[in-house]
This record gives sequence, structure tokens and C-alpha cells, in this order.
Amino acid sequence: MGGTEDKTWIVQALERGEITLQGEMLLGSNYTFLVQVRYQDENIPAIYKPTRGEQPLWDFPPGTLALREAAAYVVSQALGWELVPPTVHRRRGPLGKGSLQWFVDHDPEYHYFTFTPEDRQRLRPVALFDLLVNNADRKGGHILFDRDHHLWLIDHGICFHVEDKLRTVVWDFAGEAIPPPYLKDIERFMMALKERSEPWVAALETLLSPAEIQALIRRAQRLLRAGCFPHPPAGRRYYPWPPV
Repeated sequence: MGGTEDKTWIVQALERGEITLQGEMLLGSNYTFLVQVRYQDENIPAIYKPTRGEQPLWDFPPGTLALREAAAYVVSQALGWELVPPTVHRRRGPLGKGSLQWFVDHDPEYHYFTFTPEDRQRLRPVALFDLLVNNADRKGGHILFDRDHHLWLIDHGICFHVEDKLRTVVWDFAGEAIPPPYLKDIERFMMALKERSEPWVAALETLLSPAEIQALIRRAQRLLRAGCFPHPPAGRRYYPWPPV
């Protein structure tokens, strides 16, 4: 039997466990529920986002937000950065198919706008991750530290668009050189995607369209060519609203 700190076991629990609704989270625009997942005589808290509760968006294909949540976890793990909590796409749930993500126990009052300067300096991989997945809504409250001070990122339903949609609060490192270890991770990730040489690529292909995967490769190539964090783009809004 695993435990709630064993991420492989948590993924298995999310994939196979029995889901019980506990309550609805009322602050988001899409239906979001706190649930309990029962697996191998253990209970773990999770966040369930059913596809039927997604509000239609003019620029994202309908019924795909839950798939994008799961895709963000695959990318985070493939990079080796462990930024996204374990997340799966369940075909069946109390309200139908949707994403299921391990709930991160954290202080909601401690977020990007209240971080210490030292914790703000830990956000380079956050900025790079959002550039890669083309995050259209990186609010300050989507960046969490758990009780062990591990850094986590949540809410990735509007990522992976083929067009540039980046909107984020994290522009702290604009113009700065990307540290070499991160460049190596991005290059390894890009090559695996291009050559389809890792098992996780097949998983990603079930969650994103071929055009979205090709756009992901192009964004990785662009970062590798530039070698530095970009400045905010001119001519369009690059900040989410509300920012928290």
C-alpha cells in the first residue's frame, strides 16, 4: 500500500479510487468540487472539475479544459520539475468525466503578492513552465507553497493554445538569462516530444491535439534559441484579471 506522500500511489488513487463529493468551491467560473477519493482503505482530498461544468470560451475548443489540466501534469513531470500536483482525467465521476487533482494543503493568504523576496526568487521554473504551456491565466493565487514549502502550481484549464495567449503575474525575470539546468531540461523535453521517444508522449497525445503539441514544440524551441526570459509582449494584455 502507498501513502499520501507517494506520488505514484496518489496517481493510482486518483485514477482508480471512489470519488465522493464533499463541497463546491464557489470562487471560480467553472464548476469545481472538493472531493474525497477512497483507495486501498485510505482517503485523500482532491479537486474535481467536471467537463459539464465548464463555461464555454470563444477561443478554446469546448469540453477540453479538464484535458488541459491533466496535460499540464504530464508536462511538469516530463520536465522533472514537479510543479503541478498529481492530476488525471477521469472518464467517470459523480458529475461525469473531468479532471481530478490531488488537493494541496496550503495557506491561501500566502501567494505571489505576499511571498517573501526569497520565495519570489524560486519562481524561475514557474515563469518557464507558463511560457511552455502558454498559460492564459497565471494568477498570483495559483502559485502555492504546501506545509513542507514545496512549490506547486494549480489551475491549468486554459493552457496549450496554438496562438500566443500568455497572461501571467510572473515577469520578475524578464531579460535575465535562463539558468543552464533549465535549458537542458527543456531541450530534453523537446527532443522527446519530437522523436516520440518517451511513454509520456503517448499520454500527452490523448489530451492535446496534434496542432497543440506542435505549438508546444515551437515554444520550447523559441526559449532555447533566446536563452533568456522574455519581456512582456507589446500590443496586447499580458496580465491576468483579476491578478489574484
